[in-house]
Amino acid sequence: MEIRIFNDEGLLAHVPALHSVYLDAFCVPPWNEDEEKAVEFVGRLPVNVRRPGFTAAVAFADDEVVGFATAWTTLAPFPTDRCYPQAAAGLGAERTVNWLCGAREVDELAVRPGNRGTGLAGDLLSAITLDAPEGRSWLLTSVRSPLAMSFYRREGWTQATYPSPDGQGIAVFLGPGHPARTLAPEPL
Repeated sequence: MEIRIFNDEGLLAHVPALHSVYLDAFCVPPWNEDEEKAVEFVGRLPVNVRRPGFTAAVAFADDEVVGFATAWTTLAPFPTDRCYPQAAAGLGAERTVNWLCGAREVDELAVRPGNRGTGLAGDLLSAITLDAPEGRSWLLTSVRSPLAMSFYRREGWTQATYPSPDGQGIAVFLGPGHPARTLAPEPL
């Protein structure tokens, strides 16, 4: 297994393989996304690779892509599209700016089913957050996946928001080196 790091448009040479891994990872329970979401993901890549701090880690088994992770620096003002408003509502305005803006934001982490349980996801996550500014990294994940939530905790990430446990919403996690992780609220 080899993990290669990409910080620019060189990642785009692997779009068909990334699309395939995305489908394998997210078009099944608990995510149940459809082909359209995978197309949206690869459609965003040409813009994402130009974001400040863009980093991707791609795992290869021989010549086959078996996993990937993407990240970039969250700029201020804090974004208002996708799931960002839920993150801001859970943290509050001041913590959102202080904890997330300027930090490495993990956007996607996907591993083919046959490569799960091997430590690959943790290796990919570490690879894209290793040089996070001042150790500050963060991510969002859906509470629909207790396995994902448990995975991030095992990897040393700290949950910073606690949406209602009704299977809806997202949770913000702060990376193992994030200086605010000790300030994150405990669950009720």
